[in-house]
Amino acid sequence: MRIFSGIQSTGVKHLGNYSGGFRQYVATQELGEAFFCVVDLHSITVEYQPAELHERTLDLAALLIATGLDPDRSVIFLQSHNPAHPEAAWLLSAVTTVGELRRMTQFKDKSEQQSTVYAGLFTYPVLMAADILLYQTDVVPVGDDQRQHLELARDVAQRFNQRFGDTFRIPAARIPESGARIMDLQEPTRKMSTTSGTPQGTVYMLDTPDVVSRKFKTAVTDSGREVRRSPDKPGISNLIEIMAMATGEPMEAIEDRYDGQGYGVFKSAVADSVIELLAPIQQRFRDLRGDLGELGRILAYGAERAQAASAPTLAAMYERMGFVAPPRR
Repeated sequence: MRIFSGIQSTGVKHLGNYSGGFRQYVATQELGEAFFCVVDLHSITVEYQPAELHERTLDLAALLIATGLDPDRSVIFLQSHNPAHPEAAWLLSAVTTVGELRRMTQFKDKSEQQSTVYAGLFTYPVLMAADILLYQTDVVPVGDDQRQHLELARDVAQRFNQRFGDTFRIPAARIPESGARIMDLQEPTRKMSTTSGTPQGTVYMLDTPDVVSRKFKTAVTDSGREVRRSPDKPGISNLIEIMAMATGEPMEAIEDRYDGQGYGVFKSAVADSVIELLAPIQQRFRDLRGDLGELGRILAYGAERAQAASAPTLAAMYERMGFVAPPRR
């Protein structure tokens, strides 16, 4: 089974990204032949700073490996390091309609927030389809926000196959096994987020132990002293889920262990569990970012494997669409 997942390098990654993303990727790589791509070409569809794109791309690549992806088991690469992606996107644009792209809700939402809307924001679902289809992908782990784009990729693949002959596998969505739904520590009724969360309520993957402790110490809790999950106790319920995610301990066991100890003791314990979780990840991250030669070798190895895996599909696309084959050297 082949698995593909693309991850954007925009935004500083936080504990919610780890819970719903990074640790799911590590589990997914055990299921088959997995491709994990930092989709840096997608990052230029809105205003951006080149220097920031450069650094965040390297940060994300290092973080993927630091959180447990194995470069020997999984193919880890940068989208821009495989020219087959934009090539295939251009070919797929011949079987994608403007009407389909206009119906993409993410385009509608993002374009309303931009004073200038670039063509790349409109057409990037075609590039996303190319990302997936090039690798004859069987399964794509996606969240609800990307489900519509995967449906477009499936429609485009079927249309291409009907018009030019069977070329692509039709990928299936896989909603990642849900982990703790990490909420903002200051506003526990909304998800932790880099863009729409609170700075003090967002725990970043690279926060120092002192910063992590301070954020949990000031976390919003609820009335009473009971360490119990309840719909009317969103603050303490969030902290219980965070500890369960960090330690692997059942939430019921956490509730029993801290029964009667009060919020102060529990918040300190949650902070300690997160610090312990992040420490080896941060050390591995620092090692990789401090040795760009090693990180570069990993990404070059990934790019070589990605190019080899995607080349037969791209060649078949050109042939079946009627292009003249390039002369052999």
